[in-house]
Amino acid sequence: MNEIVPPVGTGRNKIPWLTPGVKGIGSASFLADVGHEIPTALLPSLLTSLGAPAAALGAIEGVSDALAGAARFGGGVLADDPSRRRKVAVGGYAATAVLGAATAGATTVWQVGLLRAAAWTARGLRVPARNALLADMVPAGAYGRAYGFERMMDNLGAIFGPLLALGLVAWLGVSWAIGLSVVPGLLAAAAIVYAIRRTPRPTSRAKVPLKIRIKPVLRGDLGRLMAAVAAFEVGNVAATLLILRASDLLTPEHGAKTATVVALGLYTAYNVAATVASVPAGRLADRLGRRGPVLVLAGGVAGFALSYGLFMVDTTAVALLAVPFVLAGIGIGAVETAQHSAVAALAPEDLRGSAFGMLATVQSFGNLAASTVAGVLWTAFSSTAAFGYLTGWMLLALAGLVVTSRSLRR
Repeated sequence: MNEIVPPVGTGRNKIPWLTPGVKGIGSASFLADVGHEIPTALLPSLLTSLGAPAAALGAIEGVSDALAGAARFGGGVLADDPSRRRKVAVGGYAATAVLGAATAGATTVWQVGLLRAAAWTARGLRVPARNALLADMVPAGAYGRAYGFERMMDNLGAIFGPLLALGLVAWLGVSWAIGLSVVPGLLAAAAIVYAIRRTPRPTSRAKVPLKIRIKPVLRGDLGRLMAAVAAFEVGNVAATLLILRASDLLTPEHGAKTATVVALGLYTAYNVAATVASVPAGRLADRLGRRGPVLVLAGGVAGFALSYGLFMVDTTAVALLAVPFVLAGIGIGAVETAQHSAVAALAPEDLRGSAFGMLATVQSFGNLAASTVAGVLWTAFSSTAAFGYLTGWMLLALAGLVVTSRSLRR
């Protein structure tokens, strides 16, 4: 029997949303993030032990990220079928766990690269299926809270995973730590199975044909949303550049070692802020009605614009540097929650998988473009030029979200 969840709050908030299925998906996100953060954190050490140069790490990560982006698009096509998306989700979580942990036994660099690329491909395939499954589990008025809970659990995993990696390395060494990452990964797959078994089965048993559908996703309000999201993602730089900026500013006064420690502490504050902001952002999106996810998304983008503007200012005060880190953390917590709930609300049910696949693809390749271009501008000109460029994309994304919000008001 399914667990009965009592109504929460008033109005829209009376909708039961923290169902066993939502808890299962949230648990899967937490456990999966713990599982894949361990081999990610230890990959540089593993490659160094095999005598690989720094270029090998860059090549492996670049190829893996590109394959993950392509897989997310393909995963969206698979996830259009409600019954198929269940199999893809379970298989994706299990395969990511096994392939990621298998790098512990690699004896050559090419083996590490092959296993890493395969694991990231499986991870990419499962993302649209998981997001579409979550939309199946709750009514539209609770999308914000459901996706906010999932994002909160994912961010918690990103905090806990590296800490667990440090403990395992100190206790057992790098290879054993990577190998043991299969445990939380397989538990994540079990959590997805748990969630699926507590979700109503699709009413239609007819198989949805595999078909790439791009134009329908890019029409109307959903298309306008995707354009604004694309502008945001092209300016959503990897958090490692924020860490680099803090380190550069702090090193002359505090020394390289202290600057690195403080910068990592600021990055932890970023992750904590993202974790704390996710569920409140989802609640607000639900409370504000049809335009709620877009308005919350705009608020998160505005937080990024302000954060990047502050990163253009030279300061050695740790308290002042903490402000843009926390703003960016709150921003990503709000943005990720609102993006998912907006797509779930605007995409027709038969296009939900393709829409989430398109969103995940835009996120993947947009982030790659943002980090690459910002890095070039930083090297060729200055960090101010890089963050000025990123701020410009945030403002363009805000303009696109204003247009989308006005369209939804009609």
